[in-house]
Amino acid sequence: MTQEIDDKLQYLLNTLDPDASLAQRHLWLHGVMEWIRGDDEEDIQKAVGRVRLFLSTVQPLTEWRLRWREWWLRFVTDIDVTPLLADAGFAPRNAFVSEMAHRLRKKIIPATPETTDLGELFVLLFPSLFDAQWIKALDEKTLQQLQAVLLQPMAQEELDPVTSDLSLTLEARETALTQMAGMDTPGAEELSYWQEILIDAISYSLSQINAIGFASEIRTRMASSESTARVFHELPVAMFSFVRVLRLHGAQSEATQLSAQILRGKLQASKLAISTVYDHLDQHGISVGIVFMLKQVRDRVQRVNQLLDCLMSEQQMLSAARMISRLVRISRDRRSLRKLWQENTHLTAAKVAERQALSGESYITRNFHDWRALLGKAFGGGLVMGVAVWFKFVLSALALSIFWTGLTAGINYALAFVVIQLMHWTVATKQPAVTAPAMAAKLKDIDDPEAIPAFVDEVAHLFRSQVAAIVGNLLAVVPMAILISMALQHYTGSPMISDGVAFRTMSNLDIIGPTVLFAAITGVLLFLSSLIGGWLENSFVLNRLDSIIAHHPRSRQLFGTERAARWSQWWRENISGLGANISLGLMLGLVPSFAQFFGIGFEVRHVTLAAGQLGAAAHTLGLEVLEMRPFWLALLGVSLIGPINVMVNFYLAFRTALAAQNVQRVDRHRIYDALRNRMLYTPFTFFFPPSGAAGNKPQS
Repeated sequence: MTQEIDDKLQYLLNTLDPDASLAQRHLWLHGVMEWIRGDDEEDIQKAVGRVRLFLSTVQPLTEWRLRWREWWLRFVTDIDVTPLLADAGFAPRNAFVSEMAHRLRKKIIPATPETTDLGELFVLLFPSLFDAQWIKALDEKTLQQLQAVLLQPMAQEELDPVTSDLSLTLEARETALTQMAGMDTPGAEELSYWQEILIDAISYSLSQINAIGFASEIRTRMASSESTARVFHELPVAMFSFVRVLRLHGAQSEATQLSAQILRGKLQASKLAISTVYDHLDQHGISVGIVFMLKQVRDRVQRVNQLLDCLMSEQQMLSAARMISRLVRISRDRRSLRKLWQENTHLTAAKVAERQALSGESYITRNFHDWRALLGKAFGGGLVMGVAVWFKFVLSALALSIFWTGLTAGINYALAFVVIQLMHWTVATKQPAVTAPAMAAKLKDIDDPEAIPAFVDEVAHLFRSQVAAIVGNLLAVVPMAILISMALQHYTGSPMISDGVAFRTMSNLDIIGPTVLFAAITGVLLFLSSLIGGWLENSFVLNRLDSIIAHHPRSRQLFGTERAARWSQWWRENISGLGANISLGLMLGLVPSFAQFFGIGFEVRHVTLAAGQLGAAAHTLGLEVLEMRPFWLALLGVSLIGPINVMVNFYLAFRTALAAQNVQRVDRHRIYDALRNRMLYTPFTFFFPPSGAAGNKPQS
């Protein structure tokens, strides 16, 4: 292995060519980084050892070091370092969608070594987190050796054996390199190349902070006070004063330290001013674009402070290594689409979860009165779904094309869900998406002694509510489907469906088939509809549509002042439910059609619809159906659809609520023990309210 490393190193040393093209020079540097990483990319000390081997090998090679310094001079002349220090980890534009598209494009199209942007070249040179680890592991002695061998001017005694043609231009080159390498400052007033780069990066970052601070969508949402009014005007002044003092007195002077503290104070003030926008968003709705811009400001303030630390540091090589290590991690995160989505949709998820939690309280039964009322609401919902089952079979009999079959079925389901909402009834499988956030709220203060018992109570309340809702739906939808089929047979001579359709329906619901998988996918659709409803309500509030409906002159002229106010309030209260119900209905109808278009045999498996279809099939086949094996297999399939719909929907909603509330870890053993004790000692509380329990009436 040692001989192999030596051979690779010797090849790299021999191929160093200062006169090579830009791409070839950068590819040579890429080869050096690959050699340092090695093949395993696991042992940090091996990588550090290769750095030391490289330095000890080239230190006595005077001619190679001269070629290296020519190479380095061309590198620092051609390359632009500012984009790396100032822009690494930030979007090229202050927009969430454009950054998402930019990252996606970078994943598809790799970076090229033929670039003068160090930010692009940096990703090619340091593609993994292992690079950040071995760079951070470089000790001060190794960094000092790197500075002495590669970045400082060569001593005269080293130059004596060198040919005269190289010595003739040495003085001019060394003068330029001394200034550019940034490790040998002649006087306190003369700044090094490294310091000049840091100043440029800080200035650029401050201009980006100011640009966001002056943006209309930020400025109009910022708190109006004297402390926030002038903060972004004062930042450039503080920066100009700092640079002026730095050039006059040097980085380590008391005057420069004081000026740096003033600049840091202005940065903190700008960060506090930006934070006031969150209060506005909390009251008036979350915008992902605005949240993205606010995060950019917070991160740029942190970056400026880090750059200031490097600029004021007495150990420039050590601070530079730490900065490069940090930039490797940041550059890797910058390429992650998932991280971008999580960071910038967190507040939106929190707001959606908060609104769903408020809605979910009305679906959780805590006493017998609430439980009986929910059972009645579920019964009403089942009646409507029975009509939807009949109309679904009518549409299927029309034999429309794939798209129109899906669209009409989706409209049918959407109308049924909207009617159920307007009648204040309920469908069981839609509840977990709104009740899970309410339950997760009990875990927000997990260290509170009452948090676990409160959570277990919510689990019992939720489970009991789901049982009541499913039972109420099924007690209504099956008789309703049978009654409609009987009425059709009485008046038209034919039941709701034919014998062939009845057998096909039972076959589709067979537990041996893909019923379980389809039920799980339907649970995902149920969860997505709740997200759409929460997002739609947030957008409604964010764009102040309720105020437009209530106060716009044209709206008042059309509806009148009082009616416009009532109409505004109605939409504010119902927009989330309408969005969730309509989107769910359309997805239940259109997703199977789109899947069929691509040759995927997916069908909706919703427990209420499935039970109604099975009831219609049983009526068509008569009492003899009880002796048929397909009927019992279908009945077993329907019995699994409900729990799977509920569990998948609840799991996704619960995970979203936990993420939105920043509940990273909970004491799972305590929760499991508490749930186990409740099941052992009071199992009936999961199905029926405790006798005599008054409960706390949730506020609607």
